[in-house]
Amino acid sequence: MADRTPTVLDFDALRPPSPFLTPEHDAWRAKLRAFIDTHVAPHLDDWDAASDFPDDLYVQAAKDGILGMGFREDLGGTGENISLYDRILFAEEFFRLGSGVVFADLATPWIALPPIISGGAPEMLDRVARPVLAGQKKIAFAVTEPGGGSDVSNFTTTAERRGDVFVVNGGKTLISGAMKADYLLTAVRTGGPGMGGLSMLLIETDRPGVTRGPLPGLQWYNKNNGWLKFDNVEVPISNLIGEENRGFAGLASQFNIERFSGISATLAMTRTCVAEAIAFARERHTFGKRLVDHQVMRHKIVDMVQRLKVAYAFLDMLVWRFERGENVIADLAMLKIQATNTLEHCARESLQVLGGRAYTGGNRVERIYREARIFVIGGGSEEILRDLAGRQLGL
Repeated sequence: MADRTPTVLDFDALRPPSPFLTPEHDAWRAKLRAFIDTHVAPHLDDWDAASDFPDDLYVQAAKDGILGMGFREDLGGTGENISLYDRILFAEEFFRLGSGVVFADLATPWIALPPIISGGAPEMLDRVARPVLAGQKKIAFAVTEPGGGSDVSNFTTTAERRGDVFVVNGGKTLISGAMKADYLLTAVRTGGPGMGGLSMLLIETDRPGVTRGPLPGLQWYNKNNGWLKFDNVEVPISNLIGEENRGFAGLASQFNIERFSGISATLAMTRTCVAEAIAFARERHTFGKRLVDHQVMRHKIVDMVQRLKVAYAFLDMLVWRFERGENVIADLAMLKIQATNTLEHCARESLQVLGGRAYTGGNRVERIYREARIFVIGGGSEEILRDLAGRQLGL
């Protein structure tokens, strides 16, 4: 007789097996999960309510080898021998809890520090990289502008050379970690219009003329997100990162990593939704039988699982191609759209399965439903990414 033991479709089981995940990846996931379950999960409800978390979490993450993942050991990192999956697993594990209140701030060094380490003045290793990787200082990636959004080519924050300084004027918005950052890796216009006039500049937040403030509408997510204003801020020319007027190449490579992380976070939150819906459907009884025994509910759940499997198959193949050096910009844009569509659909359907229970606490679906839209917009909206994919495909 066939085994009719129910499959336990929990968070882990909803991630299809991958031929590219190794025992080393499993060990990294276990390390991340131990850190999160010990230092994050017990406090998450309070941190979500406050839209913030204590600074000592940065230091603890550094001590546990979480913050320095992928950075040189002599700078306080864990070593550079990592794969893209290590970053993906980082995003998956933090968003397993259904909250983004911690992730962005701890993950920002991935995208803000590498250009500084590779293209900054040598003194920045001691002044910036080491204290950031030790959790003692904080850095933000200041790119998005109030009037620019994802249109990088039209950024208007300027850095004008005057003697031995750049004078910076303009503003940024929707910057993760802006309210606590000691340093800003900032996209500025040092040349003419378009991509060719952009440079990357390190700006210390205590310089005269730097002001910042929170974005109240996002405090439910993380009140450290904020806006920045630069009013005749003088920055030494030695703070230039990389070559002048050639900053877009560095931006583009960082955007790819950011999108892979965003996709992974999106699918992790989807798995959390679906796992909660399945568990509830197996326990809840209506009209004399379990909710999951109603055909309409089974079909709803199967549809969600199917969408997850498709998205993960796409992700695994794209990681494989990316790590082989292929140009995957078009597919990465399309996958980001597919992943966020999957999240929005499954968050809605999971909410429908839970019904009133979703609004009474003790589950993560309601919060994920509220957070879902930020993933659709952040990292490139659907419209911009479809246009990007079309141009990459030669349409």
